[in-house]
Amino acid sequence: METANKKILLVEDDQNFGSILKDYLMLNDFNVVLAKNGMEGFEKFKKDTYDLCILDVMMPYKDGYTLAKEIREKNKEVPIIFLTAKSMKEDVLKGYKVGADDYLNKPFDSEVLLLKIKAIIQRKASDVKSEPAKFEFQIGALHLNAKLRFLTYKNEEPIKLSPKENELLKMLALYENDLMPRELALTKIWRDDNYFTSRSMDVYIAKLRKYLKVDENVEILNIHGEGFRLVVKNKS
Repeated sequence: METANKKILLVEDDQNFGSILKDYLMLNDFNVVLAKNGMEGFEKFKKDTYDLCILDVMMPYKDGYTLAKEIREKNKEVPIIFLTAKSMKEDVLKGYKVGADDYLNKPFDSEVLLLKIKAIIQRKASDVKSEPAKFEFQIGALHLNAKLRFLTYKNEEPIKLSPKENELLKMLALYENDLMPRELALTKIWRDDNYFTSRSMDVYIAKLRKYLKVDENVEILNIHGEGFRLVVKNKS
């Protein structure tokens, strides 16, 4: 499992809830360090290296937003998920502005949190694989210039892709003939994994299939419950 033994810093002032959540995550193969407030959380963060931080927003001494800012000053890359009982739009936006990767309102389904954690960790791992500097891809007889968002078939006039079409096709190309996890694309491109973003991605997949059908050796397969595969067949 790609997420096995990943180390998580959990900062939660409700000790009962914190202990239950810690046990649940540890049962799912995560190494979890629990802190009971923001001050203790920052001290633990400074002394160790973590793969992800889960921060409660409303805490005594130092709230989650302040803690996130301090964490970001030390480490700009570590993923942060906020847990909060507040669902005001302004609070959600504030969380993202201080560097949150995701946001969950209490009470929440623990399995949803688990999926979000896995998706974020996989996304961070893929950032290395994705080679951000790479922007030209040969997909069968089609050529994608991801910088200009042009998709060209042989010598025909290029198609100008929308930003999301471009990002989705680029990610599929990076995973050519391999599984591109659905939750990874949703988290990286749509910044959320829910029913509405999932349906939106299906619409974009359908659009890309129309563009790619000019080459019979290229197709996007739906791997039920897991994601998609961009299959490029070798011409005999």
